[in-house]
Amino acid sequence: MGATAAAARRRALRYPYRRAHTATSSPRSSPAPDHQPPPSSANTSRVRPCADKVGNPYNLARLFGTLDHVSNGRAAWNAVTSSLSEENYSDRDLPSPEERYARATESLEVINALFDSWQPGALTSDGAGGTTLDADRVRPIDHAGTYFTVKGPLNIPPLPQRRPVQFQAGQSAAGVEFGARFAEVVFTSLPTLVDAVTYTKSIRARAAELGRADGLPLIMSSFHATYGASEEEVRRLVREQEEATDLDAGRIRLEDMLGGDVDLSGLPLDKPIPAGVLPDVRSVNRRRGRVEIFSRLAASGRTLRELIIASKDTGHWAVAGTPEQLADAVQERYDAGVLDVISLGGLAEERSRDFVVNGLLPELRRRGIVGNDYAGDTFRDNLELPPLPARD
Repeated sequence: MGATAAAARRRALRYPYRRAHTATSSPRSSPAPDHQPPPSSANTSRVRPCADKVGNPYNLARLFGTLDHVSNGRAAWNAVTSSLSEENYSDRDLPSPEERYARATESLEVINALFDSWQPGALTSDGAGGTTLDADRVRPIDHAGTYFTVKGPLNIPPLPQRRPVQFQAGQSAAGVEFGARFAEVVFTSLPTLVDAVTYTKSIRARAAELGRADGLPLIMSSFHATYGASEEEVRRLVREQEEATDLDAGRIRLEDMLGGDVDLSGLPLDKPIPAGVLPDVRSVNRRRGRVEIFSRLAASGRTLRELIIASKDTGHWAVAGTPEQLADAVQERYDAGVLDVISLGGLAEERSRDFVVNGLLPELRRRGIVGNDYAGDTFRDNLELPPLPARD
């Protein structure tokens, strides 16, 4: 684990509407008018707004750049390729994973170039409330690629973070390549420690080959926990959850986790899924990483009933236990160097939120896994990410 990741692991996890104009037509900003920032952005100083949006590179850069300004440098966005054909946004069928990632790669190259199209010192204050624009420091990107043609530059001024923090989710081979190239934080589905170690080694080795900073990308795992004050309560809660499982709906959900073209309706619940029923991952056109996870779980000998129950967590890391036992599970991955950021699932109930705030977090702080302070004002500061590469 490099110094960058090690440092990050010590940390706790009003523009008016204006007509859009080109960046150099006048020295004023043109934030995205259709972007509604979270109310928390104006009322908090630590909450980090993260966003998903369907769109082309220029509008995405405008949207997320606006969000970074509105939140004073606390924005992040998660770059993913669609797993459905998004009929409301397009008139074509879902492309192959290879084409989706090729398009996504070019899209991020354009977006990052737009974020960097304003050089330091492009805007200066005259001390009397006015602003001066040095047009020579605002440069077109003149991108002409396979999927996009974008002249640029971006028509909002330099962002507080220069770029919002880049998240990415996708665990197929193409997803690992994409994340290794661009992601600062990867959002993962890693149900076992073996999965976490294998994935982390793979993506960080590829990132190093691409010349990225040591310890990148940071690993963010979704932690689906069942909280109990005692082991007896934990066993009771797990039993009640399993008994409440809708097995018919669960079969459909598991079929989706296996790619959507698998029929599990006639299989016995208490026997493993026959190998011949499982899909060839290479033939699946969406969420191959998720399909790989459930195919491995099925091949390990779990019964159909067990897989249906596991599918409720959609392939994420699921643990049941007391605060100490849950902290043990977190520490195991933390010590193995495969966990930097936690996304806590299952917090819809007030009881679960109280258990995290008053049980799990104090225990993680006591162990030195979660900190008590913040490194700075921006999201990038508090993740202690390395400096962004120099502008071209």
